[in-house]
Parts: sequence; structure tokens; C-alpha cells
Amino acid sequence: MKTKDELLLEIRGASIGEITEQSSSEEKFQNQTLRPILKFQNDLFIEVFRNYASKQKNVFFSLTPEKKMIYIENAIQRDIKFRNSLKGIIIGMFTSSEYKEYIQNSSNINKRMMNLLIERLKSQIQII
Repeated sequence: MKTKDELLLEIRGASIGEITEQSSSEEKFQNQTLRPILKFQNDLFIEVFRNYASKQKNVFFSLTPEKKMIYIENAIQRDIKFRNSLKGIIIGMFTSSEYKEYIQNSSNINKRMMNLLIERLKSQIQII
């Protein structure tokens, strides 16, 4: 029987992005862990954001595309509860060893994580 960590790695899929010998440990973590998780959880992130926007009086849905981009960025960067919820969705998909690596440099990895998520949501503004 496979372990939880083996199953997580299997369902997330392969690394996304180039990893070279010059890649920093954060860059490797981003491409081997964060990007596959964000891709795997994409539909959930869209639904979570739609729910967030609905609870914020549906203002988002009447904005211009440019203002929607700003709204997405502000929501994730300024609403700490919302940001922590999104982080939990991502961290919950870490293996034990990935979590150990994450806690060694959580501040920088959190920044990468949120920036990747912001860009992912912005790129799907039509779907949201």
C-alpha cells in the first residue's frame, strides 16, 4: 500500500518549469512543489475566490477587467484570513519532507506561493 506522501506526489504530477544546477532551493521548491499543487487545485482556488467575492457584496463581478486584476491582488495581499485560508489549501498538499523544507524558509516561500496564485487567478479572470 502506498503512503500518503507517495499518493500526493502521484496525483500532483511532475514538476512544472525548468530546474537547473543553478536553480536556488526556493526555485526548485516552486517548480517541484508549488506549481504542481496550484495546477492541481486550480478549480478549487477559482471556487474559493468566487465565494470570497460573493461574500464581499459581489463588487468584484461589476468591475472592469483592469480593476478585477487589482481586486484579486488586494484581496490576497491584504485580507490576512483569506490569504491564510489559501495557504492552508496549498500546505495541505505538501508531503512531510516538503513541509520540513517549507518551514526552513516559510517567509520567502509564502511570497512565491501568493505571487504564483495571484498570477494564476488573474490569468483566469474570464472564468471567475
